[in-house]
Amino acid sequence: MLNFTYENTTRIHFGEGQIQALEKEIPKTAKVLMIYGGGSIHHNGVYDQVKDALKTHTVYEFSGVEPNPTYDTLMKAQSLIRDHQIDYLLAVGGGSVVDGTKFIAAAACYEDEDPWDIVKNNAIVHAALPIGAVLTLPATGTESNVVSVVTRGESKLSFASAHVRPQFAVLDPKVTLSLSERQISNGVVDAFIHVIEQYLTYPVNAKVQDRFAEGLMQTLIEEGPKVLDPVSKDDLVVRSNIMWSATQALSGLIGVGVPQDWTTHLIGHELTAAHGIDHARTLSIVLPAVMKVCREAKREKLLQYAARVWDIQEGDEDTRINHAIQKTELFFQNMRVPVRLSDVGLGEQAIDPMLQKLESHGMTALGEKGEFDLAVCRNILQEAL
Repeated sequence: MLNFTYENTTRIHFGEGQIQALEKEIPKTAKVLMIYGGGSIHHNGVYDQVKDALKTHTVYEFSGVEPNPTYDTLMKAQSLIRDHQIDYLLAVGGGSVVDGTKFIAAAACYEDEDPWDIVKNNAIVHAALPIGAVLTLPATGTESNVVSVVTRGESKLSFASAHVRPQFAVLDPKVTLSLSERQISNGVVDAFIHVIEQYLTYPVNAKVQDRFAEGLMQTLIEEGPKVLDPVSKDDLVVRSNIMWSATQALSGLIGVGVPQDWTTHLIGHELTAAHGIDHARTLSIVLPAVMKVCREAKREKLLQYAARVWDIQEGDEDTRINHAIQKTELFFQNMRVPVRLSDVGLGEQAIDPMLQKLESHGMTALGEKGEFDLAVCRNILQEAL
């Protein structure tokens, strides 16, 4: 196991009716900016619950944060913050809203000229407004970590800072009942691949992290298809296990002391930025190709994955690895997400522009050891066709 320092200070309020915890979590004297997306919270009851919990607080609102939040939209919040002397941000929505709120929080305290430097040039974030979150879509785990992803033009980039970790997060599985099949399916797949990115590398004898990761993957494999089944889709026990798995997938715990990859995500970001494909669906397309092209670098962990996650015990090593990849693709198909570029109408002509974007963003040495260059990325994209 590699050396690590671990801290996660986000308080989690989990379960039905926990939105009421907002009343005590946010100081009564705070001037709160409630940040949300396209308005679905007005239809699923979340908006009313939040407003009721904060009825004794001073609350302003900022809406319109997109799925893949954009810099231009997020910067519009800065005038509200200045005009009303906002000193607390509350993200109400899915991962994109929370990510966007993190950027807004950092930009509000950024003293240099262009806050985009935080994302583009990894400028140091010295301070940020405090953040709380009410999560409505389990997927990204951003509600309890330090990472944010922001889009500007055809650049979809991330930054990380301890200053933007939410102070608390409310996770009520009941609010996920209003999600579409596509949203909840995407969330399951996104969470699963978050785990894979921190697991499918090479062994470092990190038994605790491995077993946690394997348990999360097995839970998502078992529970994920149930939310697409008319018989069990409204089962709050199923929803609860998915929601908690998604949070734990990227809370930081399973990633400490182990090498991490993120090749699938970095290529996937370019697919989203260039073609508008849902984030999770880019991942389900790219991951199987990464498994196939990079199988030698990941051989030991692929065999462990096959045995422990899929209970594949028969056959030689290559047969077991092939079977595990097939089972992974079948799981994604059962979750009704694509597994090929052709499934989303893309062919070989899309490859060169994506490689050019990877190069322009400095993504030329990917993988757990930095050994996956643009030639490897080309092979991955060709394998994904």
